[in-house]
Amino acid sequence: MAYDTAAKTDPESVVPAEAGGMWFLKDELEAEELGFTVLELEAGTEGMEHDEAESGQEEIYYVVEGTIDVELADANETVTLEAEEAIRLDPDETRQLVNSGDERATLVLVGGPL
Repeated sequence: MAYDTAAKTDPESVVPAEAGGMWFLKDELEAEELGFTVLELEAGTEGMEHDEAESGQEEIYYVVEGTIDVELADANETVTLEAEEAIRLDPDETRQLVNSGDERATLVLVGGPL
């Protein structure tokens, strides 16, 4: 087949519901070279600090709703993104997403190559 479809809730969330939710859609969409994830973070919660040095993939984070702080440990900087803004991250950059706002934030995370 030349295409695949998926819904956010097809896979189980890997983040507890009280923190928001995180749904990896790569497998659902049968993507070979591209990771595609939907992340929702409740106000006052944060994602896991990590880098992608081992996988070598760069990532793009796009904010659909809300405001998110992207803490960049290696750059010793925090970038604040609002709805309709995006950031691209090198694989070696250590990053952590923090929702310090008053409302749930929704993001689309894309990474590749895998």
